[in-house]
Amino acid sequence: MFDKYDSIEAVFARNGPLAQHLNGFAPRQEQLRLSEAVASCIENQAVLLGEAGTGIGKTFAYLVPAVMSGKKVLISTGTKHLQDQLYKNDLPIIRRALAPTLQASLLKGRANYLCLHRLERALSNPALRSPERQRELALITAWSRRTDTGDIAEVLDVPEDSPVWNYVVSQDDFCSKHEFEELAGCFVSGARKAAQEADIVVVNHHLLCADLALKEEGFGELLPTADALIIDEAHQLPEVAAGFFGGRISSRQLLDLSRDVIGEQMHEAPDMRELRDGADELETAVRNFRLAFGVDTRRDAWAEVRDEEAVVREMAVLEGALTEVLDLLDSAKGRGKGLDACRRRCVQLRESLRQFRDMSEQKTCIYWFETFRTGFMLNMTPMNVAGPFQRVMEVLPAAWVFTSATLTVGGDFSHFRHRLGIKDGEELLLDSPFNYRDNALLYLPPGLPEPRSNNYTEGVMKAMLPVLEASDGRAFILFTSYRAMEEARYFLERRTDYNLLVQQQMPKRELVEAFQSLDRAVLLGTSSFWEGVDVRGEALSLVIIEKLPFASPGDPVMSARIRNMREDGGDPFIEFQLPQAAIALKQGAGRLIRGVSDTGVLVLCDPRVQTKHYGELFINSLPAMPITREIEEVQCFFEALASRKNRTEADSGAQD
Repeated sequence: MFDKYDSIEAVFARNGPLAQHLNGFAPRQEQLRLSEAVASCIENQAVLLGEAGTGIGKTFAYLVPAVMSGKKVLISTGTKHLQDQLYKNDLPIIRRALAPTLQASLLKGRANYLCLHRLERALSNPALRSPERQRELALITAWSRRTDTGDIAEVLDVPEDSPVWNYVVSQDDFCSKHEFEELAGCFVSGARKAAQEADIVVVNHHLLCADLALKEEGFGELLPTADALIIDEAHQLPEVAAGFFGGRISSRQLLDLSRDVIGEQMHEAPDMRELRDGADELETAVRNFRLAFGVDTRRDAWAEVRDEEAVVREMAVLEGALTEVLDLLDSAKGRGKGLDACRRRCVQLRESLRQFRDMSEQKTCIYWFETFRTGFMLNMTPMNVAGPFQRVMEVLPAAWVFTSATLTVGGDFSHFRHRLGIKDGEELLLDSPFNYRDNALLYLPPGLPEPRSNNYTEGVMKAMLPVLEASDGRAFILFTSYRAMEEARYFLERRTDYNLLVQQQMPKRELVEAFQSLDRAVLLGTSSFWEGVDVRGEALSLVIIEKLPFASPGDPVMSARIRNMREDGGDPFIEFQLPQAAIALKQGAGRLIRGVSDTGVLVLCDPRVQTKHYGELFINSLPAMPITREIEEVQCFFEALASRKNRTEADSGAQD
């Protein structure tokens, strides 16, 4: 397959296969170095930590050696969106350029696939009789007859948050309990079979960590065994892993159980009306337990509420309702596979609830809760995942590649290594090839109030008015809290005429598309806009970061980790809070320059960058670019860009 291209260097050459199949391709030394390092890691079954600055092209840097290795490679991305992009856009280019016979597979978590059995049950479910739900069911049914994958991401006409999906997607414990001949039309079974046979399998961090947690516990596996694991956006992995090496119980899980009991009872035990009554009582208990926390949304340590009378009372009622449903399911055992599957889920949920109530692993786990408008989640998060993650790495004889644009803090990989317990392995730090020195400017506005002052956000927005005027909008303003974002929105609506776009106005993808299509647009966003947003060209010429992204010390997980590190004699600010904030800042700043011809200004409003001893660490974590504290230099920068654009347009017109 690779006789013509017997080296990585040949593939990335100016006249190589990538150049022939990838528009705009140009050889980059940094991309070649990363690709050769990945190839060596796979060949020697080693460990590689590689930070690749924006513009290096790390996706193709690891895809090429993965394909050329001839080994089975598992690639994990940070989100399902990136997973789809890698599989549907990037891998086909590699296939055309290098490996026409390459077998690649896309594998997501079970809840991303349609279950034909559950769809059939949902069609007669009384909870879905409204005209809107019936319309959505009809759309899903029509799609089910033509889809090859069953991946619900293909259905664009039914909203992602539609309650219908809860009734029709695949669930744990159903397919695995069916006979082999019954799985012929099972999309999950088909996706897993394809993954077993593929050379390259593309997954996401949530599915990867769910698989690693099962392996660590000795309970089996979700993913096929691979010769190499390549983890892209690896900076996200520690937090995702914490969610899977711990445990959780949510109102959604409980309500799904209640609804499924009713649906299966109608088909498998229509004479057992008491099952439906028990499920209804469980649903009522779930909703009353949510109300025990108060009406406001909240995120706090479990210890703050565990002894409150209403919480204790409603938790006991909830456990009693689960026990009652379990007793009824016991009496229906053997009536049908659907009810048997519900029974197993009920056992697991009751055990999780009891474990949370008893806090049996309090020294190693962080117990905390989160409430939403109509739901809740109880979480058991490990104090750290280094131990279990390292054990998994030791028992899996594979090459491990960890890569991201933001793995280091001030050029040091120690923080990332410590969080995952990675002791060995090569390190490779590659700066962005983009010309930040000529195309970007870092502005540190003087005279701003301290971040803790009541008028901080207003002071920041006043200082940003001349900056926004100089850029003519075309800006992202990134916040660390919704409160600050709303204050800024209120301020700007009354003092500017820019096209303001604010997070939660519409879905994220639509918001970014609107930003790119509107003149003089200003987008206000919080954490989800600090990474994973790619706007190229002059539509985005200014990124304003309102405050250094330190995680709130009042967050229950952060608070517990800080306390634990202090008890162990450590310095949580230096060892954890500061590195985490530096990595988050790098992600936010990375929104500005996304292409070789991009230009713009990055503004760090937080005065602590200039006044605190750790400010230098934040500056050193960013790409090297000119720094100014003078608004006049910012204005001159944008004037020079406008003049350059006008000259280019004039030259183009003269040639025409």
